[in-house]
Amino acid sequence: MASSLIFTVSRREPVLVAPAKPTPHEFKPLSDIDDQEGLRFYSSGIHFYRNDPSKEGRDPARVIKEALGKVLVHYHPIAGRLREWPGRKLVVECTGEGVVFVEANADVRLEEFGNAPSPPFPCVEELLYDTESLGSDLDCPFLFVQVTRLKCGGFIFGLRINHTIMDAPGVVQFLTALGEMARGAAAPTVPPVWERELLTARCPPRITHVHPEYEFSAATDVMTTVPLSDMVNRSFFFGPREISALRKYAPPHLRPTSSRFELITASVWRSRTAALGYDPDDEVRVLFVVNARGRRSPPLPSGYYGNALAFPVASSAAGRLRRSPLGYALEVVKKAKASVTDEYMQSVADLMVLQGRPHFAMARTYLVSDVTRAGFEAVDFGWGEGVYGGPASAGIGGAGVASFYTWHRNGKGEEGILVPMCLPGPAMERFQMEMESLTQEPAFDPYDSNTNMKNISIVSRDMKMSRL
Repeated sequence: MASSLIFTVSRREPVLVAPAKPTPHEFKPLSDIDDQEGLRFYSSGIHFYRNDPSKEGRDPARVIKEALGKVLVHYHPIAGRLREWPGRKLVVECTGEGVVFVEANADVRLEEFGNAPSPPFPCVEELLYDTESLGSDLDCPFLFVQVTRLKCGGFIFGLRINHTIMDAPGVVQFLTALGEMARGAAAPTVPPVWERELLTARCPPRITHVHPEYEFSAATDVMTTVPLSDMVNRSFFFGPREISALRKYAPPHLRPTSSRFELITASVWRSRTAALGYDPDDEVRVLFVVNARGRRSPPLPSGYYGNALAFPVASSAAGRLRRSPLGYALEVVKKAKASVTDEYMQSVADLMVLQGRPHFAMARTYLVSDVTRAGFEAVDFGWGEGVYGGPASAGIGGAGVASFYTWHRNGKGEEGILVPMCLPGPAMERFQMEMESLTQEPAFDPYDSNTNMKNISIVSRDMKMSRL
């Protein structure tokens, strides 16, 4: 089993890779969406590649290192360093110093990670550069890359990148360009666009929306009191059959308009709340990342690689969420997601300036980020598409508080969405029972007026759960 896999990685000394040609020395302010507190960290990604016999004699580490220097000519701010101006305003000084590159070797074969690798990965910290010891991210490189050769001839590409300079679509755009350069292109197909002023606060700034995602809460959360040793990790697969079942638990008027993301998020949030046993009056929330690129008019220019995201929040009293049919949670999630408009994004940027760039609140909150459509798995450095490409860990911001939704092909060859979950042992058993029930096709339409089950919910199961 990959989960019990142990292997050794030997690293060479890290080196700085600078742009292959001279680049301008200038100061480039980040946007007021980029520099919020919740994005001031290094996000991690990992890509697994098979051996390609036709590439015999080509070293992926050397190829990618050379391509880095070339692509940084076009993405020269990434070769700079982060500075902080008054008002906690973050600015990139384009110094051309470069990014960190490490080459390594591991005594393990790709097949030992399983047929369909997915997080959590064994020994993942050995495959990524350690940024924990950096302390502040000011005056540090934006990007750390490690290429690890495997015994089978395949390799693993790992990166850590400061989230303030780009979001997931931005990372995919950059990695796609890096792959193009590695395959011999003279320039990226999509030229990078900075233009961070498009997501900057007005003058004077003014908050025009309610933003509960940034309202501080002193509420305690059961998830913060459980030792890590008592936590259990499992992943839940949502393929066509599971999505079809969830859709049938939704009210008829919501079935055709509800996305896979909305159905999964509503059901996972509801089942997680029931499993954790919150008090009925506790406010529980689900916070999700929404890509604002397609929600602006006019849209952001093609090639924009900064953070263009929002964190709308859906909230409910825990008791009502548990007692109500799935349609209630679905309505709340859809309403929150639809709230992200041009003016909403502008209001967030203005709030950052007026309130000191706060962190989004996480008390009794579950954060989800859907990266299934980002295109991580399609990044090609010359060895074809990855066996896996995407987040290096199952969650964000600590055990149990968040999950990445990733594209996955299960052992049966079915394609779908994989949702990792981290919960205390007893809660995990309750959560699994909830999800198994919701992803089984109902014997009848719960909203059919010809039955006496019009108001079917999970109430009966909740009653059983309370006895566990």
